[in-house]
Amino acid sequence: MSYTEVPGEQVPIRMWTDPAGVEDVAMAQLRNVATLPWIKGLAVMPDVHYGKGATVGSVIAMKDAVCPAAVGVDIGCGMSAVKSSLTANDLPGDLSGLRSRIEQAIPVGRGMHGEPVDTGRVYGFGDTASPEGWSDFWDRFDTVADAVKFRRGRALQQMGTLGSGNHFVEVCLDEDGAVWLMLHSGSRNIGKELADHHIGIARGLDHNQGLVDADLAVFLAETPEMGAYRNDLFWAQEYAKYNRAIMMGLLQEVVRGQFRKAKVTFGEVISCHHNYVAEERYDGMDLLVTRKGAIRAGSGDYGIIPGSMGTGSYIVRGLGNEKSFNSASHGAGRRMSRNQAKKRFSTRDLEDQTRGVECRKDSGVVDEIPSAYKPIEQVIQAQTDLVEVVAKLKQVVCVKG
Repeated sequence: MSYTEVPGEQVPIRMWTDPAGVEDVAMAQLRNVATLPWIKGLAVMPDVHYGKGATVGSVIAMKDAVCPAAVGVDIGCGMSAVKSSLTANDLPGDLSGLRSRIEQAIPVGRGMHGEPVDTGRVYGFGDTASPEGWSDFWDRFDTVADAVKFRRGRALQQMGTLGSGNHFVEVCLDEDGAVWLMLHSGSRNIGKELADHHIGIARGLDHNQGLVDADLAVFLAETPEMGAYRNDLFWAQEYAKYNRAIMMGLLQEVVRGQFRKAKVTFGEVISCHHNYVAEERYDGMDLLVTRKGAIRAGSGDYGIIPGSMGTGSYIVRGLGNEKSFNSASHGAGRRMSRNQAKKRFSTRDLEDQTRGVECRKDSGVVDEIPSAYKPIEQVIQAQTDLVEVVAKLKQVVCVKG
């Protein structure tokens, strides 16, 4: 489908979904964003739903301004995936051992490594970062907000960890039977603390008083506050990228160890943020583009659009649609809150909906049940002018945060 335009105060709201199907609170958020005097465009993805500050599934393009609450607190959250040389025939009938070894290698929830991961031994990490780049990245920690500097030790130990909520590690099969590895995570606690710090500063700035929503407070170009936020924002986005790269290396090590006789090899890792800010140019203007629950889908860009823990996911290639600011959805998108899901569904429902997947099936993950999400096929179908499908994946192992 193509998009539908809904009038907004400063810019039209371009929607790759039926506006009538968007919850009222989310629609109100979109209209609020469209009132900002700095906004130059607003695109809405088919997985749109209510979020803090701005809807999840929105792309906000502003001139000389950025809204930290619209970026969100999981700065740089995103996906990584890689195709392996394994096939379905190589997998054992019982995948519980593989899942257990993944959970041992990659801490989940609030867990962290006892000691920082030795990146020199992590398979594939050298393809992502040179030793000089890794050292420079940590040297730049000294430039971030003083309020979080005491967290350096924790940030080091959480590098290469999953986190909680909807973060996951999966082993998947594509339609040809090839085994893929996929994971979803972001900048962990250090990203959250940086975000909370700057959101608090933005709320107190004079130019943000009187906004229709205090969560839409922005930083303006060429101010000390903007300079500090951009520094910390881009550092946290890089942390998220490294975090996924290390986890992917640890995951590959587990798989290589489990299938030694197969001498497993891997293709090129696909990685994409879906909560982040990028400097991009449209219609002759340099803009700050915030993708909150959206991926970049420029012409030829590879991306990952996951479904829920019992359905499947898609590897896609961008078509470069500038009407969406070269963007596409980041997943299926929730259709009910976590609390609603817990009240409506039981562990029996979870077992039914994740049959055939080696995963947790206890009350702690009922809020992640597939029925709490929109059907991923419908989400993909709604954006055929934004991306083309490269591969469809179905998980056989899912480790939840």
